[in-house]
Amino acid sequence: MSTEPSQKISVVVPVRNEAETIGGLLDALLTQSLLPNEIVVTDGGSSDQTRAIIQGFIDRGAPVKLCTDRNSLPGRSRNIGVANSSFEWIAFIDAGVTPVVTWLQSLADKVMNGSDAEVVYGAYEPVTHSLFEESAAIAYLTPPDRTEEGPVRPYSIASALMPKQAWEKVGGFPEDLRSAEDLLFMNKIEAAGFRIARAPQALVHWKLQPSLWKTFRRFVVYARNNIRAGLWRNWQAPLLRNYLILVLTGLPAIIFGFKWLIVPVVLWLGLLAARAARSLWQNRQHYPAGLMRNLFRFTVIVPILLALDCATFVGTLIWIVRDLPSKNPRAH
Repeated sequence: MSTEPSQKISVVVPVRNEAETIGGLLDALLTQSLLPNEIVVTDGGSSDQTRAIIQGFIDRGAPVKLCTDRNSLPGRSRNIGVANSSFEWIAFIDAGVTPVVTWLQSLADKVMNGSDAEVVYGAYEPVTHSLFEESAAIAYLTPPDRTEEGPVRPYSIASALMPKQAWEKVGGFPEDLRSAEDLLFMNKIEAAGFRIARAPQALVHWKLQPSLWKTFRRFVVYARNNIRAGLWRNWQAPLLRNYLILVLTGLPAIIFGFKWLIVPVVLWLGLLAARAARSLWQNRQHYPAGLMRNLFRFTVIVPILLALDCATFVGTLIWIVRDLPSKNPRAH
């Protein structure tokens, strides 16, 4: 890669209360096969030791720049980071993920070595050290597509490289969303007509929520902000439609008595089981296993799917109570 100033790269990282992970991420970025020219970290109001850890890297002479904001969400933190970056090319990554040593080089190779690509997205893989993590990945992550260079999942801002002018052209990230702001931003990048490439070797490893309760809580946030972002047709709509059908199958209980309610219950359990089986089938190549392992996975995936459904309803109710009265224009 050329070392001309126009081709130097700023890595932008939004953080908030990431004392457990930010040190490892900065270490990984500072030992890349292609070193970033600067790392711009925006702290959105941490109450732990996140800022002190970052300042420690700065004091040791690392090319790290710390921006601070009182109380910012990820979109605003990324916008602040890009606005304070020094170079034309911006690489995005998130706290809590770990890039492989060739992450930045793999991204840069796609856009700076004679390619006509303008924006490149890498790949991400969940860390699956436990049966729960493995089952969670199967339950709610989109199975990767096979390419000649390796498997890729849908676009992720946690592994991306683009010119600053792309960020400027689409107006940056939405700043009022706790999640889904990255989806809106990437949709705008695609709609703006930028030429997009994939770099499967630009891999980051992502830690999933380690328990059912933490998974539920995280998806409550996702569900609420998904509606606020105006993306409810992609998630809530089909799920609510399915549950409405289940409710309708229970209406004959008015005539035939409460024993009829066994019908929607059996259908509901059958639907959960079918979804779990479908997830296992769709991931059979990416997560190969024998019959017994898949049976164990099945028994974990079913309650995970139930937790996701409950989280969707709770998040939707929170949106109705807290956000609908404000008539958020995106949600309508």
